[in-house]
Amino acid sequence: MKSWTLALALTAALSAGAAQASDNPALDARVAALAQGWDRLNYEVHGKDARIAAADRLIAQSEAVAKQYPGRAEPLVWEAITLSTEAGDKGGLGGLALAKQAKRMLERAEHINAAALGDGSVPCTLGSLYAQVPGFPIGFGDAGKARAYLDKAVRANPSGIDPNFFYGDYLMRQGDYAGAVRMLQRALAAPPRPGREVGDKGRRAEAAALLAQARLKAKHA
Repeated sequence: MKSWTLALALTAALSAGAAQASDNPALDARVAALAQGWDRLNYEVHGKDARIAAADRLIAQSEAVAKQYPGRAEPLVWEAITLSTEAGDKGGLGGLALAKQAKRMLERAEHINAAALGDGSVPCTLGSLYAQVPGFPIGFGDAGKARAYLDKAVRANPSGIDPNFFYGDYLMRQGDYAGAVRMLQRALAAPPRPGREVGDKGRRAEAAALLAQARLKAKHA
């Protein structure tokens, strides 16, 4: 199976804009730590083996939070995001199995609270998975479902960096380069997220690089 990659990262309850704290400050603190741990994993840890090991540790931390707060969607979302990241690093069939596990966990979180974290994290992550995972017969990727979920994410958090970035990435994959330019410009104009400086810096760099590609392709389309 040809290697494939995922580049998932969403927001946590401390994010700016549409994000909202939950009714449990202790849970918020644990979830914020998971978000910051993901930022370090994705943007500061290098090398496949080191990244997989760091992802495994963060997954274990997410599982511990989920056990401490049963019935809450927030830790499930971050566990799914980290599973998706490890899936991208592994690639191949092993990565696809992790992506499927992440999808099931997100669907569970969606059933518990589709608005968990208050920033469109659940639909954005699901939309990103549907956009980036190979389609049938290899995987579950589906462009239509990806668009539907990403639409929900942008409506939930119209100024957020991640919903706009991943919608731009999706439009690039669909050949809508002008649309991708618009979404990526919105991503770069997103307000900063307190406590997520590492993640914001990394995501802005990704958005700027993808925007340059989208502008070039739009120019020659």
